[in-house]
Amino acid sequence: MTNKSSATAPRQIAVIGAGMAGIACARTLVQAGHNVSVFDKSRSAGGRMSTRSTAFGTFDHGAQYFTVRDPRFALALETAKGICKPWSANSVRVLDTFGRVASAALPSRDPHWVPSPGMSALVKYWAKPLADDGRLELETQVTRIERDPMNKKQWQLRTTGMPGTPDAQHVFSGFDSVVLAMPNPQTVDLLQNSAQAARLVRDIHPVQVAPCWTLMLAFPQAMQPTMAHLGPQWNAARSNHHRIAWLSRESSKPGRGGIERWTVQASAAWSLEHLEDDAPRVQAKLLKAFTEVTGIRAEPAHAAVHRWRYAQTVQPLGKSHLWDEKSSIGACGDWCIGHRVEDAFISGLEMALAIA
Repeated sequence: MTNKSSATAPRQIAVIGAGMAGIACARTLVQAGHNVSVFDKSRSAGGRMSTRSTAFGTFDHGAQYFTVRDPRFALALETAKGICKPWSANSVRVLDTFGRVASAALPSRDPHWVPSPGMSALVKYWAKPLADDGRLELETQVTRIERDPMNKKQWQLRTTGMPGTPDAQHVFSGFDSVVLAMPNPQTVDLLQNSAQAARLVRDIHPVQVAPCWTLMLAFPQAMQPTMAHLGPQWNAARSNHHRIAWLSRESSKPGRGGIERWTVQASAAWSLEHLEDDAPRVQAKLLKAFTEVTGIRAEPAHAAVHRWRYAQTVQPLGKSHLWDEKSSIGACGDWCIGHRVEDAFISGLEMALAIA
């Protein structure tokens, strides 16, 4: 009788992180016949492809859109027909420091796409088979990776939290490989806390990722018949204002509802300078800058801010993923090759291919 080789036998694999990179990695491994469990500390899959729901509609407070350049990403999107729709933001404006239109950006060769009804919809769609199979552990934070005492060649994960019981502690065991699909600082922290894969830690060290404060505003009064069009005529702009890098009219995106809503993303430099400021102070400063840039002086019915500590890659790793064959631990994420949604997908895909 001949046993299957370890290269072809199904493996038990843990993926930590349910953003685009983690789900792309997990779905590829499942397609290759492996058994995969995904863990994430958040309440839903998506990572920075996030959607905030409010009484006034949704906000894409992380990634604003995506483009498609790699044929492998285009092929994967064929499995999610109808979810992603084009967004007419190719005519994005570039604003000077006073909020005046300095120029209209040249038409992009890459159409801008947004999932509907929110940016998180695509990742959630790809994660659904895992969730349906009980392989998606949400509200569960992995605190330590260690050898399985029952089988020293395998790994076990110590976790805190689970839906409804945030203080619960649990151990998930029997994994042949572990993939960390998280922001690079969190990946380093978990590896160091677990005293594992020192080589990966050294390789990740040069990577730099900038933070971002995001402001979300809603103006339902703009829907009144007597109200003139609120604010500028453009739907998206890059800004040279010292506080603001990007603005977009959420309600201009397909499938988002008609209430006037804006998402404002602060510049990396300003976000870093004010990283530890309290939320009300950040909100007041960004709202003032929003008024300066757009000319909108109406009082928003809804205003909120969100801080992304790890938002945009400044210095990438320079390759699609990291894989320590000796320990069977890997790492992936957009920070490996860039900051685009597609970068996260390609990183997760190639991480899975290295394992499978």
